Amino acid sequence: MPHVIYLHSDLVKSRRTSNNLAANQKHFRLERLDIIIAMNIAFLVNAAMVIVSASVFYSEGLPIDTIEEAHRSLTPLLGSLSSGAFGLALLASGLSSSAVGAMAGECMMKGFIGLDISPNVRRIITVIPALVLLALGFNPMTILIMSQVVLSFALPSAVIPLLLITKRQDIMGEMVNRRVTNWIGVIVVSIIITLNAVLLYMTFNT
Repeated sequence: MPHVIYLHSDLVKSRRTSNNLAANQKHFRLERLDIIIAMNIAFLVNAAMVIVSASVFYSEGLPIDTIEEAHRSLTPLLGSLSSGAFGLALLASGLSSSAVGAMAGECMMKGFIGLDISPNVRRIITVIPALVLLALGFNPMTILIMSQVVLSFALPSAVIPLLLITKRQDIMGEMVNRRVTNWIGVIVVSIIITLNAVLLYMTFNT
């Protein structure tokens, strides 16, 4: 998620207590551990959702077009507890995503646009687009899928500046990226852009 890159940068900045090399290196190690743990937890949760969906819905040949259909279909297949767990998982996911999205929007409005307004007002502004779409009756599943597509296309716009900044020694000092890190970043960005191009081609040529 590109907006999380900006949010995490802002959170890291607020946690800095010193600007000497030893403190920065310690801070970097702790932040890296934080990211590794968070990303692996997110990976396990997402992988579990994909595996359950494939094993339950796809194997049974059930077309699922809405979140409500997914919820209703779980009960006869896996029992009532499964639909309850599904609902709780959606609630937890929605709350965490909303919190991260609101905080990221607040961070970008303050840092990039320079809106000097109440944090609560910035958070409300951030969630208004989603609330408007839901109020207009759009399918939440469609909104979810389209939001992921938009995030995928927006990801390079966050990662490329990050690479350009972290490779500059005049900005990063002794914490500058190693050459191998830069090359890995270039490869990752190239893969993302290529996959986005493939998605566009498949969308408009089918």
